[in-house]
Parts: sequence; C-alpha cells; structure tokens
Amino acid sequence: MEPLSQRGPPRLSWIDTLYSNFNYGMEDYDAEGNEEPKVPPGGSETMPYIDESPTMSPQLSARGQEGGNGGDGCESLSPTPADGLGTVGGQDAGKGVDMRRLVLKDFLASEEMYINQLEALLLPMKPLKATATTSQPVLTIQQIETIFYKIQDIYEIHKEFYDSLWPQVQNWDSSVVLGHLFQKLASQLGVYKAFVDNYKIALETAEKCSQSNNQFQKISEELKVKGPKDSKESHTSVTMEALLYKPINRVTRSTLVLHDLLKHTPSDHPDYPLLQDALRISQNFLSSINEDIDPRRTAVTTPKGETRQLVKDGFLVELAEGSRKLRHVFLFTDVLLCAKLKKTGVGKHQQYDCKWYMPLAELVFPSLEESDSCPHVHAMPDHDLEDMKIKISSMKSEVQKEKANKGQSRAMERLKKKMFDNEFWLLLNSPSIPFRIHNRNGKSYLFLLSSDYERAEWREAIQKLQKKDLQTFVLSSVELQVLTGSCFKLRTVHNIPVTSNKDDDESPGMYGFLHVIVHSATGFKQSANLYCTLEVDSFGYFVSKAKTRVFRDTTEPQWNEEFEIELEGSQSLRILCYEKCYDKSKMNKDNNEIVDKIMGKGQVQLDPQTVQTKNWHMDVIEMNGIKVEFSMKFTSRDLSLKRTPSKKQTGVFGVKISVVTKRERSKVPYIVRQCVEEVEKRGIDEVGIYRISGVATDIQALKAAFDANSKDILMMLSDMDINAIAGTLKLYFRELPEPLLTDRLYPAFMEGIALSDPTAKENCMMHLLRSLPDPNLITFLFLLEHLKRVAEKEPVNKMSLHNLATVFGPTLLRPSEVESKGQHLTLASDIWSHDVMAQVQVLLYYLQHTPISFAELKRNALYFSTDV
Repeated sequence: MEPLSQRGPPRLSWIDTLYSNFNYGMEDYDAEGNEEPKVPPGGSETMPYIDESPTMSPQLSARGQEGGNGGDGCESLSPTPADGLGTVGGQDAGKGVDMRRLVLKDFLASEEMYINQLEALLLPMKPLKATATTSQPVLTIQQIETIFYKIQDIYEIHKEFYDSLWPQVQNWDSSVVLGHLFQKLASQLGVYKAFVDNYKIALETAEKCSQSNNQFQKISEELKVKGPKDSKESHTSVTMEALLYKPINRVTRSTLVLHDLLKHTPSDHPDYPLLQDALRISQNFLSSINEDIDPRRTAVTTPKGETRQLVKDGFLVELAEGSRKLRHVFLFTDVLLCAKLKKTGVGKHQQYDCKWYMPLAELVFPSLEESDSCPHVHAMPDHDLEDMKIKISSMKSEVQKEKANKGQSRAMERLKKKMFDNEFWLLLNSPSIPFRIHNRNGKSYLFLLSSDYERAEWREAIQKLQKKDLQTFVLSSVELQVLTGSCFKLRTVHNIPVTSNKDDDESPGMYGFLHVIVHSATGFKQSANLYCTLEVDSFGYFVSKAKTRVFRDTTEPQWNEEFEIELEGSQSLRILCYEKCYDKSKMNKDNNEIVDKIMGKGQVQLDPQTVQTKNWHMDVIEMNGIKVEFSMKFTSRDLSLKRTPSKKQTGVFGVKISVVTKRERSKVPYIVRQCVEEVEKRGIDEVGIYRISGVATDIQALKAAFDANSKDILMMLSDMDINAIAGTLKLYFRELPEPLLTDRLYPAFMEGIALSDPTAKENCMMHLLRSLPDPNLITFLFLLEHLKRVAEKEPVNKMSLHNLATVFGPTLLRPSEVESKGQHLTLASDIWSHDVMAQVQVLLYYLQHTPISFAELKRNALYFSTDV
C-alpha cells in the first residue's frame, strides 16, 4: 500500500449506484416545499469519492479472483452492480444465505489483514515507550501518545470481533445469528471518532518526528505487516503513514459490508433487524465524521487548475426578505455557497440554483453589537409547533393502519404526501437560533437553526478553513455555473431530514422517556463556570431538552444530575459543555442568542439494544480533550406514564387527593399550595417554566420530604432550583392514583370537547366540573388560576396558555388504566397522540374560559342533574 500522498486520482464505480438508491424525497420539492415534476431514475449522478484501493473495496468476487493484489489484503472488487438493498426471498433464499456466507468469509479475510496492519503499527510503540524514559529517547511520551492515539483500543475491538465471528463462519449454519456481533462493533465506533479527530495531528507529529530523528524515520518507513495465513508472502513492508490511514478506510468498508449482508439476508431471518440497526448506527456515524475522512473525496477543479474541496453541506433555513426559505448550503475550502434545487422539466437532471456565494476571505461573524442591525427573529408560537407535531403523529398512525390493512397505494401516497408537507412546514418553522454571517463589503445573511450544536459545527468548520492564507475573488458567470453544477454530484446530504423520506426498513427511532445522569467532566485546562445541555433529535431536527446547573470555578465539575427526556422518534443524544458568560455587556436582546462559550460537544447514537434495559448504561463522550461521563436508561411511554397507587397511605405521592385533604384538613393539598406559592414568588419570569426539565435528583429529594412531612420543606423549597419545584408539582399530579379530573368522567370530557355547538359544549364542560368531587374541583380551580397568572407573563417566560395546556393536559386527565394491547414500541407515540390532542384541548378550554368560581358552579348545580 503506497502512502496516501502517492495515490492516484479518484475512481467511481458501482458504489455510486449503491448509494444513489438513497436519493429519494428531496428531488420532488423545491426549496419552499413545492412539488416538482419527477425525474426518471438513472443518469449521471455520482456519489462523493469513496476510495477503491484494496482495503476499501468489499470483496464480493468469485473465489477465482481471490488471488489478490499485493500485501494489502488481497481484496478485489465485485464487478456486479449493487441493485439496491432489497432482500432475498422465496426461491432465492438459499442462494442468498450462501452469498451471505461468502460475504462474511471475504470480510473475515480482510478483517484478519486489518488486524495484522494494526499489530504492525503497534509493534514499535512498546520499545519507543521504553526509550522515552531513558537519557536518549527517540520520541517523548506525548509524541508517542499522539501518533498511536486509540490504535490499541481499535485493535482490541476488532480482535474480539474477529475471534467471535471466525468460528461461526467456519462452522456455518444458515440459521446462525451474527447480527449482534456487528451491532456491538457499530456501538463501539465512538473510538473511531476520537481517532479521526486526532488523525491529522498524528500525521503531522509523525512527519515532524521523522524529519528530526533518523532513527524514527527508519522505523516509520518500513513497518512489517504479516501476510494472510494462506499467503506465500510472510511479510510486507508498509509505511507508518499508510498504516495510520487504515482505520479511516475501515469505517467505510464495514458500512459497505453491512449493505451487502443485508442484501443477502432474508427479511424474516433473525439477523435482519440486528444488521439494519448496525447499518443505521454506522451510517449515522459516517455522516457525522464524513468531512474528516478524506479531503479528496469531494473535490472540483477550478478553471485555474486549483482543487476546491467540499468540506461540509446541509439543509439550513434562511430568513430572506422576511420569509423562511429552505436552502442547501455548501462549504468549500474557499467559499460558502447557498443554493436551492431548481424546478426542472420531466426527463431533465436535477440542478441547483445559486442564491448567493461568499468567499471565506470576506466572511466574518458579526459581534453581538453588530447583529442588532440584522433582522429580528420572529419565532413561531410553540403551540402551533406542538399542534403540528400531534397532527404528524396522527398521520403516522394512519399510515401504519393503511399498511396493516394493505390499503390502496393511492390513499397511502396521498397520506405520505400530506405528512411530508406537514413535516416540511415544521422543519421550516421550528428553528429559532440565529446563525449570522457577514460579508466585509456589507452584505449580511441570517440562517435559523434548531440546535446550538449544529451552529457550532458550521462556525468551527468555517473558522478552521479561515486559518489558511485565503485570497478573495470574484467568480465569473461560467465559474459560478461550473461550481453550482458540481454541487449535485458532490453533495453528501441528499434528503430533507424528515421521517417521510425514510425507507420502511429504516429504524423509526425511539419513543418514550430517556433518563440521563450527567455525572462529571474532566480535561479542562483552567477553572471556569461550567454547565452542560442535552439535545435529542425529534421530527427531523435537534432540540435542547435539559440543562445542568452551573458548577462554578472548577476544572472538574461534578454535576451528578438526572434528567427525564421525552423521545419522539429519536436516534441520537448530544451533549454540549459550556462556559457560562456573566458579562452583562455581552447579553443580547434576542432571547434566542446563546452567548456562552462552547467548550466541547459530542454525540452518541441511541442504540435500543443497549439503552432498553432496567439497568443504567454508563458511557463517556470525548470532546476536544474534554471527557463527559454520563449514564442512560430508557423507559417506554406506557410504563413511564402508568399511575401506580402508593402502598403507604401516610405520604402524599400516589395517594388519593381526598385522603390527603382530609388528613391535612385543607381544601387544596399542602404540596400544591407550597409549590405554586414558590413558583409565583421566583419562577413566574423563568423562561420555559414547567416545560424545562428539573433535576431528577432534586425532584426526588422534594418528593421524599413532602412524603415524610419534613420540617425542612420550606427551607428546601427556598434553596431549590425553581425548575425542580415545578417538576415536583407536575410529578405529584402525574403520580395520583387516578387523574385529578377522574377516571369516571374521562370519557365524558373526551365527548364534551368534541362538541361543535358552543352552547352545548359550554353546558357540558361546566356540568362535568360540577360533577367532580369537591377536593378535586377546588384543587383544579386553584391550579387553573395559577396557570393563567403564569401565562400573563408569556412575553418573558415564553409559556402561553397553549404551552401550559400541553404540559399539564395529559398529567391532569390521562386515565389510570391505558389499554396498550401489546402495541409495538415505535407506534406508542402515534396511538397516544390522539388522546393527548383531546386532553390538551380540554385543559385549554378551561384556561381560556372566563374565571370559574367554586361557589358559582355549586349554585348552578341546583338547576342541573349531577348524573353523567
């Protein structure tokens, strides 16, 4: 294998065809979501460059081709085009399983070679370390750790994988289940992220050490790699630079093999879902690091003969002329290009239309003072976004029913089209975090993002390129046309990130509640005020879900805070670590502007096999030299929301409200009165009050104190974070053995809110309130007035009546017994959403009503029957 710098130009093959199967969804819509004429499949579209050097290519050739290609693994490329990811079935099942074994045998052969290459790389590490502590070291310990960073970990992962897979393939049985091995391998890909992040530094360090030390130069130029067991060649000489590139190649290679395994695995085989999941994890991982893998993979040549590489691309919402537009943004090594897909006629290839471009030499990020002149971000009301989410969930449920009933394809297509339109609307209107860029010549542009993580990625990628000596330029119309024309072939993000664009066999993500404990962080070079935020993906975009408290003036924060995060088709968890800014001069008038400095960020895939256990799963995210330790466990929505009566009747949680008020000789439970009082005292101006998760450990401490009727409750309340107090109040209502509005009246509330005639609805809804037991009614009216007072502060706390109804509706109405009938986990959200919509509407009806008094209701009770 020759060094990376000596490799020939990129070649394109059937791999491009294989990946082109994933180009669905986006091509049929323009940037504003209008449907465009469909283009027949095929054409000249190609994928970003995938290296086809021997270690890169899946060996799917016949046995006669196995003779090979030197000492690089003897791997050859199948001449058979991949025709999609369809599975074998019926008559071809037996043949498919045989092909499955052939794919595995070839992969094992390349895996053996890869392990040999890693061994060769590790061989000089021990003697180099031994000399590092002597008077004449070849390299310092720091240099050794930089060059060989994570190689030992990667070696151990693959050695364990190989040792587990080899006997299974040798003693072949068509029913053998191997998917769990690939799942485990995929779940350990995080170590590759650390390797990729360090890769360029490792190469630079190795090169510098070679130039300054002849002894190391000799070592690095001729490392001996063992040949395969059945090879005539015992060893091959390979350079250290070439070997350091092997892990970069291997990630892509493993993903391609998973594609082929799926293709030759029957859909009813136990391995199929496991391999699907492993492929999803691998693809998500690849997409997260693809800009670091090979700088040549997405290159276009300028008219002057220079290479312009695509570094990053993706869909962003631009605020242009007062309206939101979905753009495809391309970051090249020297220019940022903003484009949209052009409408094309039938039979013509899709192309991009350049909206604007900006040389990186002219691009600056405006300061907060300068950004005041930029357009203000008008966020879409939360209740509109929540309504749309519920509508989309309902449509997903309808799609599932149509599939189950094998409904007409036309009806299904109409449903999917409608769902895409709604998801597109949500994608366009949900982002609210401003990402402003400015041209030195005066022109400014504003993008809106839903995630600070994503904004940091774009900013860092641009700033990294700006460290080079960049020159400004003006593109001629021909040059701009060539560059824009290359975007369609070079793009790495092919589809608008909505669930409608997913294949049926793709993972729908996880629905339920993720419990996360953020333990601690290490690796900070100096003391700072530090906190973390947690983001998960939902409906195609990431949203911030929780935030730890600020740990002041430390290099080793110990948060140990637990959060409960609702998952809605989520596949990833992101953790961002910030340094808190207390400088008031930097505070921006725009509430969506985040001025705190990101110290590090990282992402993990939510693997259902790992997370869906009763035990906590501990993990570490490495980010810019910082390590954040956290634990996770998952609870399905049905289990999490199940009302369980308390066995102890001496406390307040899980005890009937009538029992508590009778014992306390009060009209409203003490816990409700105290929490409401504290929120109104110091939490009514808190942004996201009742929506932002409180720290679970604090909530549990307050729960225990109220249950024990502790004397320290008032002191605890005054010291506790206000979100924990709000969380305690919500938990109290959620854990009532029956809902505050009672099980008996639940069906009547559902029928009443559905009435169309305003007078009939008014009579029915008031009648239902009068039918509640006195403790329930008085407590409900008390809470109602409190929530109205919170909503009066909406300009400050961003909590409208609709937001509050969304938070409290299910908590106050959800019946104690929910018939699940064994529905599949991923459908839980869809089934649940129909009821949720009605529960929210019931509470919203009372919140929007004129003040309701207990005495007035009881007076009117004389004129109405109380039977329901």
